Amino acid sequence: MYRVISVNVNGIRAAARKGFFEWMQAQNADVVCIQETKAQAHQLDDEVFHPAGYHRYLFDAEKKGYSGVALYAKQKPDDVIYGFGEEGFDREGRYIEARFGDLSVASIYVHSGSSGDERQQEKYRFMDFYLPKLKAQGEDGRRYILCGDWNIAHTKADIKNWRGNQKNSGFLPEERAWLDTLFDDMQWVDAFREIEQEEHSYTWWSNRGQAWANNTGWRIDYHIVSPNLKGTVKSTDIYTQERFSDHAPLTIDYDF
Repeated sequence: MYRVISVNVNGIRAAARKGFFEWMQAQNADVVCIQETKAQAHQLDDEVFHPAGYHRYLFDAEKKGYSGVALYAKQKPDDVIYGFGEEGFDREGRYIEARFGDLSVASIYVHSGSSGDERQQEKYRFMDFYLPKLKAQGEDGRRYILCGDWNIAHTKADIKNWRGNQKNSGFLPEERAWLDTLFDDMQWVDAFREIEQEEHSYTWWSNRGQAWANNTGWRIDYHIVSPNLKGTVKSTDIYTQERFSDHAPLTIDYDF
């Protein structure tokens, strides 16, 4: 069994103070993908950020306290790829990929467009840039597990208040259609949906109002796997017993 965890920590130092790394160590995951570290490497020297038994890789945003992705792996990767190769996106620290033989596990943090039209247009620019790359990856023979905060709820089943959010970033028709293309046309797989799930399974809750208490959530964190990994998902878990951030960790076990 191969265990992979994805979590947007909304600040890795804040999550550490809330016990994230103690929880992580107990999960016995092969790879842990983290998004929104909001820290630079020099700020993460404390031993809590170097859990025993893991190799650590960081790709920070240039802007302090913003974005950033990380990856912790039990096995030392053969290679680590930092960024997409597009300067504008890479300055924001949005992608890191570890390669183990023909398997790639990546941590990805897709743009949020919720702060205004300028960021939404940047999100669309990213989506236009990334889709051809995903098509090529889906056909190159490697196995991919792309973990992260994709900032899109795909279907009505992935968001509690779908009627009220149809004009909001994260549930716009253009965004959902982009995932349709990825899943239906390119045959990439939403790993969480490989197994039947309970209704109202979400990974993010707004800090406004009583969203957490009422489970008024969104499922915007995914493991998206290449077509050649379809059928390998054995179990899934969204961990909500503790709160490390406004997102919940998503754990998926694979049998290759």
